[in-house]
Amino acid sequence: MVPDLIIVGGGPAGATAGLIAARAGARVRILDRATFPRHKLCGDTINPGALAVLRRLGTCAKVEASGLRVDGMVVTGEGGVRIAGRYPSGLAGRAILRRELDWILLRAALDAGCELDSGTVVRRAIVDDGRGVSRVRGVEVASRAGTARLRAPVVIAADGRRSTLAFGLGLARHPRSPRRWAVGGYFENVPVQTGAVFGEMHVRRRHYVGVAPLPGGLTNVCLVKPSMGGDAALGDPARLLQQTIAADALLRGRLDGATLVASPVVLGPLAVEATGRPALDGLLVAGDAAGFVDPMTGDGLRFAIQGGELAARAALRALAQGWTGVQAALAAERADAFRAKWRFNRALRAIVSSPAGVTIGAMGARFAPVVLRAIITQAGDCACA
Repeated sequence: MVPDLIIVGGGPAGATAGLIAARAGARVRILDRATFPRHKLCGDTINPGALAVLRRLGTCAKVEASGLRVDGMVVTGEGGVRIAGRYPSGLAGRAILRRELDWILLRAALDAGCELDSGTVVRRAIVDDGRGVSRVRGVEVASRAGTARLRAPVVIAADGRRSTLAFGLGLARHPRSPRRWAVGGYFENVPVQTGAVFGEMHVRRRHYVGVAPLPGGLTNVCLVKPSMGGDAALGDPARLLQQTIAADALLRGRLDGATLVASPVVLGPLAVEATGRPALDGLLVAGDAAGFVDPMTGDGLRFAIQGGELAARAALRALAQGWTGVQAALAAERADAFRAKWRFNRALRAIVSSPAGVTIGAMGARFAPVVLRAIITQAGDCACA
C-alpha cells in the first residue's frame, strides 16, 4: 500500500509530524537509519516553551514523569561573573536523555498509526521532471532487504543537520561561519544541586560549556567550540573535555570528583543554513534539516517539535488541496513562529562572543533584575508556554 506521507527521520521533528498526520487519518511511513531507542548528542534539556508544545499535542505526561524538573538557568562568564534566574510564573522545563525523549515521541507516533522502517538508509529523493516541472515523488532506500524505491505524494525531510535529502537537492549547506563543533559526554558523581534545579551555561573566551543534571545521577557536559579542518584536539574528545574542565576554576570545582562514564561524542560543523533555492513540490523540510545554529538557550527541541508540527499541517494541506501555495505558507508560518527567537539568539551570541560583553551583560542584570527576568523568559521560550 502506497503511504500518503513518507517521513525521513524518526527524531522529534519526524515523530511529531508523523503523530499529527496519522491522527488526521493519513497513512504515514517513517524511515530512519537507526534502531530505536538510540543515543543522540544533545544538551538533554527541554525548555518551558517546548514542553508547552508537547502538552498541547498530548505527549507531555511521560516526558514530565521521566524528566528532571528544571526551574531556571545559570549563566557564568570569565572573572567569576555569575547570573542565576528562575523561569517566570512557576514555569519549568525538563532534563531527560535524548534517547528516552525520542523514544517517547516515536512511540506516540506509532500508537497513532505510523509505520516505522528502522535500519533503513535513504539514498536520495526520487524527482520527476515530467512536463517541465520537478517534483519529489518518493525516496530511494537501502536496507538489509536490499535497495528499493518508495513512493508517496508527500515526503518530509526530518533527517537532521546532515540531511541527505536537503543537501542532495541543494536546499541546505554548512555556512563558512560560524564553524563550531560540539563534544558531549556524561559524568557520574557530580554534586547534586539542592533545592531548585538549574540548567547551566558557562561562557568563556571562544567556547562555552553546558551542564545539565539528569535523572539517575548522570550529568550532561557539552563543550561547543570553534574549529576548522585539521583540529587535532577533536581527535581525542575525552582529553579535550577533561582539559577544558581542568583549566576552568569554576568548572573544576563544580565537577570535582566526577567521573566520565563513556567516550564523548563529537558533532560538527553544527550550523546548517538554507541555500535559498526554491523547495520542490512533493518535499517539505523540518527540524535541523531546515536550518540549525547551535542553540545556546536550549531551544533546539522547540524548533524541532514545533517545526515538525508545522510541516505535518502543510503536508495535510497538500494532500487535501494540492501544492499551490503550500511551500510559501509553511515558510511564513515558520518565520512567524521562530523569527523573534532567531533574532534573540543572534543577539545573545554576539554578546557572548566577547568576554567583555558577558561581563557587561552580567553587570546590567545585577543592577536591573528586570533585564535578567526578560532574558530568562525569552531564553526559555516562556511566552510560548
